[in-house]
Parts: sequence; structure tokens; C-alpha cells
Amino acid sequence: MDDIFYVFPGLIAAGALFAAYRVVHRSAQLRRAWNSGLTAEARCLRTFTTTQGGHDTAVRTTLHHVYEFRARDGRSVRFEEQGGPATVVEGDVVTVHYAPGPDVVATARRPDPAGAAAATLGSLVFLGAIVAFCVAFVVTYASQFRA
Repeated sequence: MDDIFYVFPGLIAAGALFAAYRVVHRSAQLRRAWNSGLTAEARCLRTFTTTQGGHDTAVRTTLHHVYEFRARDGRSVRFEEQGGPATVVEGDVVTVHYAPGPDVVATARRPDPAGAAAATLGSLVFLGAIVAFCVAFVVTYASQFRA
């Protein structure tokens, strides 16, 4: 029965560590696209929203855009991005920053390294606090109740 006090905090900490990995990975992708110096004109093919929550909880709506552009090597690249401006609608042409390679990384967001770094740091601090709480909980439980 005591295992539950180790398993649940362990799962929560593992989820927070995975989320931290995804935050750092996406930040690196954005930085790579912005620092590559490559831009292209992309057409917005589609916009759509997704919702989370409902019933007795708050509803969160996320705006998505699907863009398509032609890279320098002639390939047609299509990508989806969350959280873009609501003023971009289907048919609009926007400038995208992209990094070449087998898997092209692209973004229609304007370069904002300081803002991206602040958002990444804030997310990592929050996720680190979750991991620290889980570790402190397990250590406290082990020292107080298992002794």
C-alpha cells in the first residue's frame, strides 16, 4: 500500500520532466528557424480552433494555422502552428522563418528571442517546482512514515 506514495509522485515528476523536454525542444526549434536567416512567403491554407475543457471547467480555445511555402531547394513545405495571430485568415500571405534539413522547421512568428527565452524559463521554473515538490514529498514520506 505504501507504493502508491512513491508511484504517483514519480509519475507526476516524470510527466513534468517530459513537458520540460518538450518546452526546451520547441524553444530550440524556434531559435534554429530564426537564426537560420532563411525566409519565405507562405500562404495560410486553413485556420481552425481546438477547445479543451467544458462541462464544469473553464474552456480554453487555441487557434491553429496551416501554412504552405516553397523552400529554397524547391520542396513544398506545409506546417501547422498553434497560437498565431487571429488577424491571419485563409489566403493571407505571411513571412515564415525556417531552418533547412530533412525535416524543415518553420514558424510564422516574428523573431522574439527575449520573449521566447522568458517563456521557456518561466515554464521550466514552474515544471521544476513540480518536480521539487514530488521529490520533497517522497523524501518526507520515506523519512517520517517508513522509518
